[in-house]
Parts: sequence; structure tokens; C-alpha cells
Amino acid sequence: MTRQIILASASPRRQELLTQMGVPFQVHAPQVDEHLTGSAEQVVLELARRKALAAVSAHPQAVVLAADTLVAINGVVLGKPKDLQDAARMLGLLSGAWHEVHTGVCLALDGKIETAHAKTRVQFSDLSQDEIALYCANGEPMGKAGAYAIQGLGGMFIQQIHGSYTNVVGLPTSVVYQMLKKANIL
Repeated sequence: MTRQIILASASPRRQELLTQMGVPFQVHAPQVDEHLTGSAEQVVLELARRKALAAVSAHPQAVVLAADTLVAINGVVLGKPKDLQDAARMLGLLSGAWHEVHTGVCLALDGKIETAHAKTRVQFSDLSQDEIALYCANGEPMGKAGAYAIQGLGGMFIQQIHGSYTNVVGLPTSVVYQMLKKANIL
């Protein structure tokens, strides 16, 4: 019998990527305290772990996969914008600069927890205030770490990436595949 896989995330992007991988899953998106301090890597790993543990408590026999993504620029960690003004501020920071996208992934099964981290460097083109305002007005920045979606209209601002594209979308599929393979899930 195949083990039930629970994706501990409400992110439509993570769901889409996992579906593209051919992994059958159900969604259980637990609410966890996301107020943490530390480096982007530390924060995403801890948040992924918290999400996985919360979902395991509701589905103790399942395989639970959780992830969390943040953007960091010059030591400043950017999560999801609070409002359009915050989104414009974030995009202003990213304009014309390199930043990092960090995703923590946690796989929980049979009382064991495995975590992994992916980092991708992304270079933004220079954005005018009008471009930022227009992009914010369409609403896409909301609910996205760093206030942009590389797979959406925000992709037109990206000059280069070094690392995993799917990590920037929100789920580093190569990392997830290796974790599921190692756990004999795939």
C-alpha cells in the first residue's frame, strides 16, 4: 500500500510543482507561528520543520512534506508583503540588485525528520517607480516572498538566476525528489 503524502502548505505554486513531479498528495496547511529571527536559512528550515510537525500531529501515519521560502538581500530577510506599500518597498530594494531565495524543506515520516535547504541567487533589472507601481497594482506581489512571482509577470524583471528555478517558485523539486527517493517514497 502506498503511503499517504501530505503537503503542509496552502501554496498553489508548491501544489503545482508537486503535481508536475507526479507525486500524489493531499493538502493540510497548518497555521504556525512564523515570527522568527535569524538568518534566512535558519528561519526557512525552522518554519518548514514547524509546519511538518503540526501536520504530523493531524496525520501521524502519513508522509508529511513542508516548505517555507524567503528572500534575502544584504542580510535583510523579506517575507510576504503586508500590503502594497510594503511590496513596493521590497521591489525597490531588489531593483538592480542580486538577492538570494532560500527554501527550507522538511520531510517527516515514522517519527523521523529530515530537512534540506536550497539557495538560488537572482538578479533583478533596474525598476522605475512607475514599473513598481504598475506591478503592485496588478496584485501579483501579494502573498509572495520578496513581493514577486518569477513564474508570473515578475519574471520579466529577472536578468539572471544561479541555482534552481523551482526554488524561486517555492519548492526546489530536485531537493524534494532526492529526499523522497532516499525515504523510499518514490
